This record gives sequence, C-alpha cells and structure tokens, in this order.
Amino acid sequence: MSAPLLSVSGLTKHFPLKGGLFGRSTGTVRAVDGITFDVAEGETLGIVGESGCGKSTTARLLVDLITPDSGSIRLGGKEIGPDLSVRDLRRQVQMVFQDSYASLNPRLTMEDAISFGPMVGGMAGNKAVALARDLLARVGLDPSRFAGRYPHELSGGQRQRVNIARALAFSPKIVVLDEAVSALDKSVEAQVLNLLADLKAELGLTYIFISHDLNVVRYMSDRVMVMYLGQVAEIGPVEALYAAPAHPYSQALLAAMPSMDPDRRTMEAPLAGDPPNPINPPSGCRFHTRCRLADTVCSKGDPGLYVMPEAGHLAACHIHVPGSGHRDATSRAGVTA
Repeated sequence: MSAPLLSVSGLTKHFPLKGGLFGRSTGTVRAVDGITFDVAEGETLGIVGESGCGKSTTARLLVDLITPDSGSIRLGGKEIGPDLSVRDLRRQVQMVFQDSYASLNPRLTMEDAISFGPMVGGMAGNKAVALARDLLARVGLDPSRFAGRYPHELSGGQRQRVNIARALAFSPKIVVLDEAVSALDKSVEAQVLNLLADLKAELGLTYIFISHDLNVVRYMSDRVMVMYLGQVAEIGPVEALYAAPAHPYSQALLAAMPSMDPDRRTMEAPLAGDPPNPINPPSGCRFHTRCRLADTVCSKGDPGLYVMPEAGHLAACHIHVPGSGHRDATSRAGVTA
C-alpha cells in the first residue's frame, strides 16, 4: 500500500481552565486526547460525533490554527514543524469554516478576498485577480456579477461558494470542511455538496469532511471516523460502518438517524444522558458510563483501536478484543492498530 497523504499519530490538545482571584489552574479540558488516523490521497474522510467530541479542535490542529500538546502530523511523509513549515502547510492544506459570513472580511470584495492570499504569497496582482475571477466562475458565481460585491450582498450559499474558491486559491492537496454546509438550506446544501464532489473529481482533492449530519457524511465520504470525548471510537469504510457499526456508540448514532419509513420509526432513545465532563473523563473506555453493553473490564482499561476482520475497519471496544475479559468478547483473532 502507498503511504498516506496525511498521517496523524497520538495527537493531543488539552485546554487549561483558570479561575479564582489569581487565575490558578482549576482543571484541564481534554478536547483531543491521543487520536491516530491516516488519510489517503484522493479520499474523503468523514468525521462525526456529538457536540464537544473534539471534531472542530481536530480540524484546527490539522491546519495549525492551534498548536498540539503532543503527537505528530505528517503531510506527504514530512512532519509539520521539524520538516514542514507552517507557510508550506498552508499552501497544501486549507479550511472552510461553518460561518460563511464571519469567515470573510466585510471590507473586501469577493475578488479581493480570494486574491489576497495568493498576493501575500508572492503572486503578481493582475495574476491573482485573474485567478480569483477564474475560481469564482469555477464555483458557479459569474465574475461579472459577483467579483465586486461585498459579503453582506450575498446569500449564505453564495458566501460559502466564495469561501470554497478562496480555499482553492493556493491549489491545496487537502481541504478541511468543518460543518461547511450545516448552516445552509437543504436545497442550497445539496448544490454545494454536488459542487464539492465535482471539484474533488476535477482537481484531485482530498477532503476531511466534518458534519453532524450522518446522511450527508455517507453521501460525501469514503471512510468515516467516529469520535467520542476526544478519542476515536471507530473508523472504517463508509458502507461497512453504516451497515454494521462495531462500536456501541456508533450503533447509537446510526440508530438515531431519522427515517422516512414509518415502519422503521425510533420508538425509544438509542442513547441516554449527556457525555461525561471532558475535564474529568471516565477511566477505561470513556463510553462505558452510557453503554448498554458495559462490563467490569470497560471501566478498568482503555481497549485501544483493534483491527476488525473487514479491511480498514477499526473499533475501540473490549467486545472485539479476544481475551479482554468482557463477557461478550469475540473469539476471533484481533490485531492492535
């Protein structure tokens, strides 16, 4: 197998909490706590999970908007920091945020917003403007109508198209999409999703697609990573994971998806309670406090990610670890990821 385009190993980010008269430390939020995953060139990795699970923090770590406490991020075999500068990283990895209006400078026209980055990178002004106009056309906005407009003159869908064009201005290898379509109307959302799919095929892009909408993630992704309380619960090919989720948390998420079939109505909540406090997460498997299959071993040790029989499918659950001590532990041979 070829080396992955992006490789993340043991990535950790904790946020200290300060309070009181002298600003003493009162605790630490474990936003991202030792996650590991790879992204192959040309694929789309979807990231899902409840609010507060660490999805957006992971996205910001990948584009170096915040600095990790530990772990490594490798892009094309080069580690960010020692081997790859932030300047080079920003040329290869770009991000599209959820809030399309806050992402744009209200004092810049759409043409200026897109051309600003390439000009700072050394591109001549006339070439940067020509590039901006070409990208506007590529994302479905007529340059003659939209190049001179300001953010407040555009709809949410049009602004998000501009943000996508701005992300493409550096010809990146990877685009991180953090809830990029969640604020849009469904009809506009479908148009933007189709645009993203077309751009991926046309430009050979790699996506990291973060969303709370499981149907959208299934439509866009090749593989899906499920996060829970700062850790990876499961990761695998999209169809395999949706057809037979291995982790109880993944099963609960998919069971909560609304169905148009009246015979498949959800009669009871698949998951109860709120996620535990990330300042003081549970010991062992972090999901055991809400898991219907929890056993004594679940509170004592972290199961780690184990390779399932299906190719590329990993799950962090004691049930799938032979000899783990769980009452329902599988007898199949398991491999530590």
